[in-house]
Amino acid sequence: MPSRGRPRNFDVDEALDRAMKVFWAHGYEGSSLDDLTKAMRINRPSLYAAFGDKETLFRKVLDRYAADPGAYVMAAVAQPTARLVAEHLLRGVIDQLTKAGNPRGCLLVSGAMACSADHQQLRRELSTRREAIVKAVRRRFDQARKQGDLPRKASPAELARYIATVIGGLTLQAADGATRKQLQNVARLAMKSWPA
Repeated sequence: MPSRGRPRNFDVDEALDRAMKVFWAHGYEGSSLDDLTKAMRINRPSLYAAFGDKETLFRKVLDRYAADPGAYVMAAVAQPTARLVAEHLLRGVIDQLTKAGNPRGCLLVSGAMACSADHQQLRRELSTRREAIVKAVRRRFDQARKQGDLPRKASPAELARYIATVIGGLTLQAADGATRKQLQNVARLAMKSWPA
């Protein structure tokens, strides 16, 4: 709620988007309050009044990231075949990694990099959020195997972990400057091992 009953003179969603870019580019600890308020175009009292402390802001940013840049994950899980799920996931991450204006890398990975012991709870939360994606994909692959869309010998858990690992590798490659074409080539090679 705004302090002293004054109306906010900024757009909350826009401010969250700007904060997301800062955290995405610099991680939690690498993002100072000065960086955040400057990017969000608000002062500290407005940040605290609208979003709480830095940690609360970061959690709100993570929710926003899942709902917008990370929305490709839920769209992928809704695909009609397991192969299309995997392809959609790889395509979606590459789109986000190479989209103009987006920082290179993944907020769920970079957000936890270099977290000190003071912020291990955030590191665990990011790990939990990444693992939730793996579990959602595994459940979808379980369903695909029951429906005969995956061979009985295929392991949904291993396939979900494989796709997550490829996505992690793509993320690191993008952060190191790999081009969209290079990332697409990696994804295409990864799909060659898909169980027939």
